[in-house]
Amino acid sequence: MDETTYRIPLIGEEAPSFKAKTTMGTINFPDDYKGKWVILFSHPADFTPVCTTEFITFASMQEEFRKRNCELIGLSIDGLFSHIAWLRTIKEKIVYKDMKGVEVKFPVIEDIKMDVAKKFGMLQPAASDTQAVRAVFIIDPESKIRAILYYPMSNGREVNEIMRLLIALQTSTEHGVATPANWQPGDDVIIPPPGSCGLAQERVEKAGEDYYCLDWFLCFKKLK
Repeated sequence: MDETTYRIPLIGEEAPSFKAKTTMGTINFPDDYKGKWVILFSHPADFTPVCTTEFITFASMQEEFRKRNCELIGLSIDGLFSHIAWLRTIKEKIVYKDMKGVEVKFPVIEDIKMDVAKKFGMLQPAASDTQAVRAVFIIDPESKIRAILYYPMSNGREVNEIMRLLIALQTSTEHGVATPANWQPGDDVIIPPPGSCGLAQERVEKAGEDYYCLDWFLCFKKLK
């Protein structure tokens, strides 16, 4: 196997560029998404049960993602006509967790030759040579990869967690802070640790109304 072909792009790198036919027309990435966050996610195949529940959930939350300046792009190693038939079936026949008549309005990439899947390392041959695993790439407005999530074919993604992670990344980017374990929007955030002994002492001594410290390296504040 050519390891370069299947290399997974790393966090902080430029997301691979591509031109692809989709259910919403041809897209040029990243040019068509300048200034936007993007969530690019793959699934093994059309007309599969786990993928169907994921697509309904992603589609039902699309406007919430857009409110966060984020666009969704799906990918499957299937043809465009198969995509269209599957999305029509979802809208016309599938009811899942009270979600009914859901129309998938984000683009789904036709990737029969696996060109895009290979660029993003979505093929993992130990799982399958012909199907993409459930990969998620969160890409920022500068086309940099900011987070990568991989799931096996058998288990669906938690879309609310993907939304939470997007908001956390946007919060860190805008305010120069970090977010602690189990952070939810509105929770206190972590101030970057000081870089010297003098600053460490000063950080603790000045703790008060604006921020509080559990120790010199672990200080929190509320976002205003």
